[in-house]
Amino acid sequence: MSRSKNLFEKAVTISEDYLGPAAERFMARQISTHLGKPPDLLTKKDLSHLINWIKPTFALLTDNTELVDTFVDRLQSLSDNRTQSEDH
Repeated sequence: MSRSKNLFEKAVTISEDYLGPAAERFMARQISTHLGKPPDLLTKKDLSHLINWIKPTFALLTDNTELVDTFVDRLQSLSDNRTQSEDH
């Protein structure tokens, strides 16, 4: 029986589609720097504040606004109780 992923792990899984192997480090740094907490303690209440930092940071890495919006929408879906499979 496998354990379910915590919110940080789910956010990393989404982020890997956009940032590849740098996703975990990127997300951990955003959470610890901007939320002041360990990544494993990320909550749904934190997501809005976290996304407010991730969106402009990710936008610095690409000129593709559609890609930025899709990434942000998928992260936001974690607070909506939707599953990742519904976002693909």
